[in-house]
Amino acid sequence: MTEGDRSSPGAAAAIRITEVHKSFGRRRVLAGASLEVARGARVGLIGPAAAGKSVLCKLVCGLEQPDRGAVEVLGEALAGRGEASLGPLRRRIGMLFQSYALFDFLTVEENVAFPLEQRGGHEPDAIAARVAERLRAVGLAGSERKLVTELSGGMKKRVGIARATVADPELLIYDEPSAGLDPVTTQKIYDLLAADHARTGATVLAVSSDVVALAQFVDEIAFVYRGRVAYRGPAAGIADAPDPVVRQFVRGELEGPLEREEAAAPEEPPTPEVSP
Repeated sequence: MTEGDRSSPGAAAAIRITEVHKSFGRRRVLAGASLEVARGARVGLIGPAAAGKSVLCKLVCGLEQPDRGAVEVLGEALAGRGEASLGPLRRRIGMLFQSYALFDFLTVEENVAFPLEQRGGHEPDAIAARVAERLRAVGLAGSERKLVTELSGGMKKRVGIARATVADPELLIYDEPSAGLDPVTTQKIYDLLAADHARTGATVLAVSSDVVALAQFVDEIAFVYRGRVAYRGPAAGIADAPDPVVRQFVRGELEGPLEREEAAAPEEPPTPEVSP
């Protein structure tokens, strides 16, 4: 397998992860992972369960710190940064968490409005109009006053997408954007994400186990395996990638060591308790 850490020639990197190692207790999750994502690019992450995909996303947001290696996001190095200093950078990033990370004590509209209120400079009427537009886009018009505890898993996912995109951030990280959604809603969500990208030109890093839908949205796909970004190539034709392990994974034909190793792997660590 070939290491997949390249970015578009001559393009400034929105994300630069260099030889990152990360362990939780005795379990090593990342072992020298490297990845660059050019500004404005759309890159998807795929790989077996517990391969480290979500951990890579958390490193980019500063929710985890690497044990070794470097992480640079939107021109800023993240090593050793405390929560207070990460605030301004995080306001330039929109994050959809796999576990939703919504505020249970807030309504749907209050959750979606949260990033705009944190940034400041927006009149209440402008915030309300933007929140309403985002909720219509994800098919949740009429759910503004519901509490998160009243929502299904699929509805929570759509609220998370609305919140991640409401402030038009420079960098968007989607961790399983279509998990829990039916095929029709999945297509609508990816259509929305594609339209947002065409409008804003934001950089996108997306993790998904729905490789078919992901490949229609992103430009390139990186395969995370054994703690490294082991392959990277065009999203189109990923099922025919030159690497045989990638082909087996994408086609759902896992065999031998890959299948046995990942079947026994523990889940990735939970998201740290911080404000989205």
